[in-house]
Amino acid sequence: MSNGVSAIVETPETPFRLTSFARCAGCAAKLGAGDLTRALSGLPIHLDPRLIVGRETFDDAGVFVLSDDLALVQTVDFFAPIVDDPYTFGQIAAANALSDVYAMGGEPLTALNIVGFPAGQLPLEVLTEILRGGQDKVREAGAVVVGGHTIIDEELKFGLSVTGRVHPQRILSNAKAVVGDRLVLTKPLGTGLLATAAKRGNLGTEEAAALYASMCKLNGAASREAIVVGVQCATDVTGFGLLGHSSHIAAASKVTVVIHADRVPFLPGARAVWEAGTRTGGAERNAAYLESRVDWGNATEVQHALLIDPQTSGGLLVAVPAARVAEYLEAVPTGVEIGEVVARRSSGLVLA
Repeated sequence: MSNGVSAIVETPETPFRLTSFARCAGCAAKLGAGDLTRALSGLPIHLDPRLIVGRETFDDAGVFVLSDDLALVQTVDFFAPIVDDPYTFGQIAAANALSDVYAMGGEPLTALNIVGFPAGQLPLEVLTEILRGGQDKVREAGAVVVGGHTIIDEELKFGLSVTGRVHPQRILSNAKAVVGDRLVLTKPLGTGLLATAAKRGNLGTEEAAALYASMCKLNGAASREAIVVGVQCATDVTGFGLLGHSSHIAAASKVTVVIHADRVPFLPGARAVWEAGTRTGGAERNAAYLESRVDWGNATEVQHALLIDPQTSGGLLVAVPAARVAEYLEAVPTGVEIGEVVARRSSGLVLA
């Protein structure tokens, strides 16, 4: 398989499936947005003028100012295996963690490995391959793995803590969407449903290849081009699904986000596996959180399911100034215009 993604084949030399060590794979394992909000509500907020993006806006990373022209972007992300091949799992987990820095308009600098490993149940060569996949993806991003921490865990887990840099005046944030902006999604949806189908052995070879290639792809180019065309607001689409992350933009920017459901791109096979009965626990949590936050319009049942599907290493949702949408789409050919930002209505999120 091309793009550095190795084929996932169970052989006599590798008589195991990494996904069998995961109760809930990838970003579908995220604590629900509603539960997270309630958990954080009991914590005091300590104001510090150097922290210019914190947890209040549900942004993808924190931003801490060091000087007039330099700020640190900091994030952490890890999860249980979403694929069976160790090297590919390492790549996907790293791409997913790096994406938080890109979503803030930053450039990754360093990364620390975070590992939970079922020692004695899997050969250490598996861990070597996971770390190699992660390191290769970090190097592709122009950053460096500087160390990490491991623990023994019955459930295999891997991810990264990433530090990046950004100019304080060029931060992309959930809180900066402007009425009139057009919304561009840079990767198709469907990773949660497709990965669940693959774990159950219900995904074809071509659909699996498209899924793994999408999750391994970095969002660096989409982020850099957003800065070029004057974007101020972006988020990466991960465990809360497209609508969950869109709702955070709406709330933080005090606007309404309109999504045209029939324009949203989906990965090959995503509709089919849902129609065949594939479901995820993460989608159920997303649905509960969004129930009162969305005007669902005439969205079909399958569109509803895919728009709340928890994504792993998904694309960026970028609020592009209307006059520069064509320029952005030319520079990011995988991007699709799926909606717009309008003045605040009774509902912060509308499906058209």
